[in-house]
Amino acid sequence: MTCRNTLILFIAVFLAVTSAFSISSQTAASSRRGALRSPQLSAILSGEGRKTYDPKWKKKQTLAEQGPPLDLAGKGIKGTINVRFQQGNSTKLYLARPGQPLRDVALQAGQFIKYGCGKGECGTCEALCNGKWIRPCTTVVPADLAEGSEYVVIVNEIKSKATTASGKFYSVRSFLMGFYTNVLGMIGFVAWRKKAKKNWGERREYEDLIKQKTLAKKQSRQQQQHGDLAP
Repeated sequence: MTCRNTLILFIAVFLAVTSAFSISSQTAASSRRGALRSPQLSAILSGEGRKTYDPKWKKKQTLAEQGPPLDLAGKGIKGTINVRFQQGNSTKLYLARPGQPLRDVALQAGQFIKYGCGKGECGTCEALCNGKWIRPCTTVVPADLAEGSEYVVIVNEIKSKATTASGKFYSVRSFLMGFYTNVLGMIGFVAWRKKAKKNWGERREYEDLIKQKTLAKKQSRQQQQHGDLAP
């Protein structure tokens, strides 16, 4: 490694260290400013005494989400089959007609089902019904069900991963990883530059060789032409 490459590497390390310490100093200064705030300013910033925001647009709930079971037929819902969706401790009821797509019934009832391909091939939406696994994306309400009968669909529960967020703007690990990443980047830059320089040198040598051969061939051709013209 030449002196110039070493100098570039040390400059990169110095910039990484100074940037990390500047971030820590800014964070400490902001925390000190927060401690020196007056009680009135703290109350304003915390939102005490501020009117709550009442949005003009609100999401409307489905009939199944409005609370206790309702008279669906009295609400204008047409259907002869009572469809019950069960997902964990949640139960939603709705009326459906024989042959109606189960996906539409779930949407109208407000029942969330996770779909994948939507063609019944991947099995993402599989649900349990009468001891059999069905795929609601392509399944319809059976036509052989008697009027007033109940069609129970047990939907798989969706497991959500809990995420934990750190309250700090930076941590010791982030500082070390940033420093490590910068060092690796500079080492890679120096290695790439060295390789590129070698490639450039080889290319120049190849071009010079082609130039020499072209010149030699041109001179031999001229000598041959002069020999043919000589008496």
